[in-house]
Amino acid sequence: MEKDIGKINKGEYQGTVTDIVIGIREFNERIGVDIREFVTSEGYTGPTKKGLRIPAEKFKEFKEMINSITEEDMKEESKEEKEKLPKEQATLDEEMPDY
Repeated sequence: MEKDIGKINKGEYQGTVTDIVIGIREFNERIGVDIREFVTSEGYTGPTKKGLRIPAEKFKEFKEMINSITEEDMKEESKEEKEKLPKEQATLDEEMPDY
């Protein structure tokens, strides 16, 4: 079974258009929700390795988690709010070094 639910344009970089596509797909004879990047370019058009698959039996749990996210959760903290955090928490947003 294959069913596309929708897609969100992620952007374009050097002539390659990237979309995030959500669909219901069968893989190894098991149904699941697939959330994956699809690219369109001169050299290749199709799915990428970047994505995830939610097995059908875990979908209810996944949906509950997604539905628990509020608009308020998605708002970016202001600079003043970040300055109120303890010093060790404030540094978590900084880039981590390669080890």
